[in-house]
Amino acid sequence: MLENYLPILIFLIVGFGLGVILLALGYFIGPNRPDKAKNSPYECGFEAFEDARMKFDVRYYLVAILFILFDLEIAFLFPWAVALDGIGLAGFWAMMLFLAILVAGFIYEWRKGALDWE
Repeated sequence: MLENYLPILIFLIVGFGLGVILLALGYFIGPNRPDKAKNSPYECGFEAFEDARMKFDVRYYLVAILFILFDLEIAFLFPWAVALDGIGLAGFWAMMLFLAILVAGFIYEWRKGALDWE
């Protein structure tokens, strides 16, 4: 019974050992030049320890919405493309409607200036 689990145990030991070795190599061989900018916390495009009621640019949210738009588009396009033969013309037009809604969101963000960087 124990010999059935021996390959799994060997696999776990080798995997754990390789992970430890690679992390140690990266720690000892990799460059380590910390400075104030690298060690400072960064979150959402502003300093982390300021007034919580400060205003920040709406473009931050628009870029996040833009990411979600394209992420959803890709997540739904791949399975749709694979199953296109099986879903027929109704599936094609359903995806065209979905893409039209995403394009409307993209145009909204474009007009709001989310794609213009300073």
